[in-house]
Amino acid sequence: MAETDTKIFLSEKEMPQKWFNIAPHLTNPPAPPLHPGTGQPVGPDDLAPIFPMALIGQEMCPDEWVEIPDDIRRILALWRPSPLVRAHRLEAALGTPARIYFKNESVSPAGSHKPNTAVAQAYYNKEAGIEKLITETGAGQWGSALAFACNLFGLKCEVYMVKVSYHQKPYRRTLMHTWGADVYASPTDRTECGRQILAQDPECKGSLGIAISEAVEVAAKDEIAKYSLGSVLNHVLLHQTIVGLEAQKQFEIAGDSPDILIGCTGGGSNFAGFVFPFIPEKLKGKDCRLIAVEPTACPSLTRGKYAYDFGDTSKLTPLVKMFTLGHTFMPAGIHAGGLRYHGMAPLVSQLQSEGVIESVAFAQTAVFDAAMTFARSEGIIPAPETAHAIKAAIDEAMKCKETGEEKCIAFNFSGHGHFDLAAYDSYLSGEMVDYAHPDEALCRSLADLPQVSD
Repeated sequence: MAETDTKIFLSEKEMPQKWFNIAPHLTNPPAPPLHPGTGQPVGPDDLAPIFPMALIGQEMCPDEWVEIPDDIRRILALWRPSPLVRAHRLEAALGTPARIYFKNESVSPAGSHKPNTAVAQAYYNKEAGIEKLITETGAGQWGSALAFACNLFGLKCEVYMVKVSYHQKPYRRTLMHTWGADVYASPTDRTECGRQILAQDPECKGSLGIAISEAVEVAAKDEIAKYSLGSVLNHVLLHQTIVGLEAQKQFEIAGDSPDILIGCTGGGSNFAGFVFPFIPEKLKGKDCRLIAVEPTACPSLTRGKYAYDFGDTSKLTPLVKMFTLGHTFMPAGIHAGGLRYHGMAPLVSQLQSEGVIESVAFAQTAVFDAAMTFARSEGIIPAPETAHAIKAAIDEAMKCKETGEEKCIAFNFSGHGHFDLAAYDSYLSGEMVDYAHPDEALCRSLADLPQVSD
């Protein structure tokens, strides 16, 4: 690759044939999920009401590599491999000696990294004879990705969309409807969980924890349906590693190697998918920083507690050990709806607790400052979630400007912001405000953590 080249491509034949599982490389075995009723480790039979056995097997898989079925690879080839892009114009705008790259996952039909796992989950459910998938979504990226995947496999799709995002991002709803999904503003009056929450707070703006409760409740009662989750779980992170595996090959072509890898984190899937394949080298001694970026309004990694907690508000899901703000945590209505989740993926959380990765939190106006710099130099309007990673990349590049170091900085461009223009309008009009969760409120939500003996 010439120094002036911009995009690094792989052919479809070079698409990874296996997913990478980080679990065998961890210093300590992952903490098992616990049954919400008994407190004992869950087994396959406990998860069978909401997931097909193939995905349960991947959730508990001990193997380093998992074969990607040809039928999945053929659909992924609609947009994969995605390009690795050298951000020359951003480098020039910043005046930094750093080399900045981004893995452009916005080229998928749904505009984000989410179809990487949506296609896989739809495939395995279809193989198991399931007729319908039920899920939640925050900003709508996951909901639209699953609607897209279900449409391809002839499955029905039902989405519970966090109410604040349902109204902030109407065109995400349109995208889901276009692919045949039914979409409801959560909390709804369709579920026991939703009715209870609306009785307490009729104006509730919703949260991912509430939307998960509604989706799980509905799926568990529907014989033809299963539940599908777009982040957090091990099998979801597994499917996303195709991103980092491609990036490794592309860096080889570029003759470069990242010193810093960055991804935004809500539940952890795009960060994990990008950085997990690089972790074995770091564990062997390679000097490489891995930075997870979150909003100050929902700071699970930077202010949360590493403990067992429920994945949903109504305590229907298994208990998982993760960095959490408490399952009753109610985040502010920031525009990065995909980062408004109270917990972090257990595998990402474990790596944070063991010091393998680091984390940082930013307020949304600073994040949109960075998004504008990127959009005006590289031309792509980033999703508010993605803009968090851009903010961290710019900060690291400016440090290089101060020190004169020529570091290689790479981030996962997890999605475009074409359906988030209302957020940009809020920023440009000066109406955007920052949120930081008060210590007192955070203490209250953490006080509700279940009591579990490690």
